Amino acid sequence: MLASMVRQLPRRIPLAELHCHLGGAVTPAVMWGIAHSQGIKLPTKDYWQFRDMITASPRRGHSFDGYLQLFHWTELIQSSPLAVERSVYEVVGGAYRKNNVTTMELRFNPMKRNRGGEQDLDHIIAAALRGMDRATLEYPIRPGLIFCLDRAFPYDLNEIIAEKAISWRDRGVVGIDIAGPESVTFRAAEYRNLFRRARGFGLGITVHVGEAGPVEEVGQVIELLEPDRIGHGVKAAYDHRTMGMLRERGIVLEICPTSNLQTEVVSGWEEFRWIFDQFRRNEVRFAISTDGPEMLKTYIRDELATLGRLGILSYEEQLQAAQTSLQASFVPKVTDVAAAVRKPATRVEVEREEA
Repeated sequence: MLASMVRQLPRRIPLAELHCHLGGAVTPAVMWGIAHSQGIKLPTKDYWQFRDMITASPRRGHSFDGYLQLFHWTELIQSSPLAVERSVYEVVGGAYRKNNVTTMELRFNPMKRNRGGEQDLDHIIAAALRGMDRATLEYPIRPGLIFCLDRAFPYDLNEIIAEKAISWRDRGVVGIDIAGPESVTFRAAEYRNLFRRARGFGLGITVHVGEAGPVEEVGQVIELLEPDRIGHGVKAAYDHRTMGMLRERGIVLEICPTSNLQTEVVSGWEEFRWIFDQFRRNEVRFAISTDGPEMLKTYIRDELATLGRLGILSYEEQLQAAQTSLQASFVPKVTDVAAAVRKPATRVEVEREEA
């Protein structure tokens, strides 16, 4: 009874989305339009089948590999400068309209958008930044791009992505990440100097770890790559030494509850209750994110509201998580964004207007 009475954060409070993949953040209707405008042959002419094809659903089941496979079509559809520009614009603007997200860090792998080298990588990057610029001209927001290196890529390709992030850092690229499924060929130690170089140019460092892999990998990444933040990191709750490292270094975890439930990294909300309790007891800082709001059919305020409704996070803890997101953002001067003068419309009202 008490859990159901936990207050939700007012929509006037601005939020920061720190962990959001471009491939999982564009609405299916927009993706459908982008695909057809480029003449991409889809496996179905039925929009509803297409929608089901690029979103998580109980029918498809829950698994880490299954979730990653959803990105096959979204990344293909977004593989051109025009598609990337439109996608970034829609995501950044839509997040503000639907959730009053004033700081959006959008991550993607530009090399997975250039059709294996057919498209020029710099054109893809420039297009993403144009989409971001268009959104900032229309809304009071501060977005930034994070480039994802991939565990399945050889080092030389990942090095190119990191160097592109450095080259475009003054235009809105704010950080680098390592994502993708576990790979026997991936060695975090090989990337130590590359990440140190990126940090030297002012880029933020975040790494996907502590999700599907062993908890020991979290400590290795902390020691070798010295990240500012960690993507997911829920496995850290099972190791006191790792939590101590997170606390001592002030590393912020980017927790994406619905995503972790979809991939079965976390078994259910009760396990999440225990995980957050461990982080609370060990003073581990965390922010709440979505991972892919459209693909997972959730939004950042939905995540916070659910954690509050279930009594996992109190109102004060939700507020603290929102403040931590702003404080931990790689985007400069995020607190300069003016607060909304009027109460923003609800997501339902915005979506009805846009339909």
